[in-house]
Amino acid sequence: MNKTSRRTFLKASAAAAGSMLLARKTELGYAAVAKDAIVPTLSQFEYSEVRLLDGTALEQFNANHAFFLALDDNRLLKPFRQRAGLPAPGEDMGGWYTFSDEFDPPKNMTGYIPGHTFGQYLSGLARAYAVTGSKPTQEKVQRLVRGFAPTVTGKFYVDYPLPAYTFDKTNCGLIDAHQFAADPQALAVLNHATDAVLPFLPEKALTRAEQNARPHKNIAFTWDETYTLPENLYLAYKRGAGDRYQQLAARYLQNKDYFDPLADGKNVLPGEHAYSHVNALCSAFQAYLSTGNEKYLRAARNGFDFVRTTQSFATGGWGPDETFRAPGSGEMGESLAQTHASFETPCGAYGHFKVTRYLLRATGDSRYGDSMERVLYNTIFGAKPLLEDGTTFYYSDYNNTASKFYHQDKWPCCSGTFPQITADYGISSYFRSARGVYVNLYIPSRVTWMQNGVRTSLIQKTSYPDVPETSLEVNVDRLSSFVVALRIPQWAGPGTTITVNGARFASDLKPGAFLPIDRSWKSGDRIEISFDMPTQLEAIDPQHPNTVALLKGPLALFATGDLSAKASKAQLLGVRQFARGSSDWIVETGAERMTMKTFPAIKDEKYRLYHEVNS
Repeated sequence: MNKTSRRTFLKASAAAAGSMLLARKTELGYAAVAKDAIVPTLSQFEYSEVRLLDGTALEQFNANHAFFLALDDNRLLKPFRQRAGLPAPGEDMGGWYTFSDEFDPPKNMTGYIPGHTFGQYLSGLARAYAVTGSKPTQEKVQRLVRGFAPTVTGKFYVDYPLPAYTFDKTNCGLIDAHQFAADPQALAVLNHATDAVLPFLPEKALTRAEQNARPHKNIAFTWDETYTLPENLYLAYKRGAGDRYQQLAARYLQNKDYFDPLADGKNVLPGEHAYSHVNALCSAFQAYLSTGNEKYLRAARNGFDFVRTTQSFATGGWGPDETFRAPGSGEMGESLAQTHASFETPCGAYGHFKVTRYLLRATGDSRYGDSMERVLYNTIFGAKPLLEDGTTFYYSDYNNTASKFYHQDKWPCCSGTFPQITADYGISSYFRSARGVYVNLYIPSRVTWMQNGVRTSLIQKTSYPDVPETSLEVNVDRLSSFVVALRIPQWAGPGTTITVNGARFASDLKPGAFLPIDRSWKSGDRIEISFDMPTQLEAIDPQHPNTVALLKGPLALFATGDLSAKASKAQLLGVRQFARGSSDWIVETGAERMTMKTFPAIKDEKYRLYHEVNS
């Protein structure tokens, strides 16, 4: 009898909560969608307008989509139900995701931030639905929102070390459920979740030093990331969640310690947590779009330039031990012997893709696409897949004796960003302008849109970069004039050629810019690009000029096999591909040869990215 009564009570409570949320939705008028003060030069395609075709990007996306679609709802909702005092069936997820008395940072991170990635999993599924139109995926998103709604309570954040960190992801998941999966309750649930977390947030964005100066239960309470909140708060406001989200976004902009000095050209990155501060640059960009204040664009642009020019490995990755280093210190080179935690890969790649997408849209500058491409082929495309128990690939390793390995804890942060970035591959590949389409990434894909009232598509077929070519076929309902702008990478050699319908395109190629092809197109027209991929050696930092990585076009090549083998500069520069289209490369060192591989081709073998050469 008690069980029946409790079940009846819980059903009634959930129904009442749903009714209150829906009533509040009507009261706050969520239908109003705010417009940006700034309209970027380029716009983003809808998720549904880009389809990945057979290749690594599609394989990763499909694997992550299937993985999270299959995750048990009860397990995902369990920590929230437990804190709300509701029945919580299902097995514990474990690792960072589940409440645990074992949590003892930094020695034992079990139970670190329960439920922290729920919003990211929700976001990844909502985006996957937008990409695929899969009804089971939409149903799962809406089912999770319904299941989460009655658990929302401030009790969840009592003695919780990172309230801002987790709420930011919850916010992202709910606004994506609303925007991409047409969830009718998501914004109402978000407003309830915002009410629940606000008493546990500080009055402004805090630096980690400021957090450390405050009383805290343990060191984990000094790691919260309030300065990343504005990006998704601005997006919530723009998607119709209410005016208070614009006000909250402004409240958590970290102006004095971060955006103001960055806007003035001062590099304040050294010593800061790497991923979260790159992610915060996305908040600066959303502030620029929403307010029109050029300071925030300068901050995002300068901050990213500091990352790209002073903090990056040859792979495009950055932040050894998740920390930015002081330029001129030689610490990037020293990290090759000191750590195996070189680049926080799914998280870092996700943040990297976001900020480069934003900056590319605002500026039309192709170098942001070049940077995105380098990270794509040399980091995230080589990530090991998620395992059923939450075992997750976290760090790319650039140590002198490196290997691919999984993170020691289950369900860490990178398990949340992995499905988000793979869902974003399509929208990162093409951009729109009033004049036509910009081709940013050379991956197998199809983009479809309306151009001047004409249904238009580009189909890209390629094995790039293993084969340095790509082809794009135009399909239009009728003859149509528009621009197809091709990213010509900064590294592109003088032998790079472009043909249209077999005829050489009569234009001087300028590496490091988009090349516009403006003409009348008919169905079946074909653009073909053959890239001249030069071989280059890139030093780890100015203090270690003879510690170099070998690059072929956008590809970093990793030595495998005998890691004690030495090669001269000339021998490295003489690298050749094992066979056309192969991911294996050969360096002849005299008596023997050194086998080089691309990062996605590396499995369980030891490898080395950097080589010591004579001056």
